[in-house]
Amino acid sequence: MSNTLYDLDFYAWANEQAALLRAGRFAEIDIDNVAEEIESMGWSQKSELVNRLAMLLMHLLKWRHQPSFRSNSWRGTIEEQRYQIRRHMRQNPSLQSQLDEAMTDGYGLAVIRADRETGLGRRTFPQQSPFTFDQAMDENFWPD
Repeated sequence: MSNTLYDLDFYAWANEQAALLRAGRFAEIDIDNVAEEIESMGWSQKSELVNRLAMLLMHLLKWRHQPSFRSNSWRGTIEEQRYQIRRHMRQNPSLQSQLDEAMTDGYGLAVIRADRETGLGRRTFPQQSPFTFDQAMDENFWPD
């Protein structure tokens, strides 16, 4: 087991690395772990996009496949996820290049969640997303 500050107290390590950067003491910086943490922050931004798309797509599937259960709660979730995805994309415009993969991954999660929440079975839902990103994000789009 390692006994570095990175392993023992991440918060203290992060503050120490920030102070070293600000002081220009680059030779003392824990380069490998700083690089790893920066990469991890980038992956978390993509992961957030996938999770928000999954929530949006799941509710669009439920909206389409369970019309008798439509509610203000579902409508609110769809509207909120659209807003949050737009906001996230504004803050991270380079994620645009990851949209195809994010939609594929998000839809896979959406089917798993929709199956669990509706009890309709995974075969009820198409293998590929029936919604494009633009449709899913269109505030006037409500699948029937």
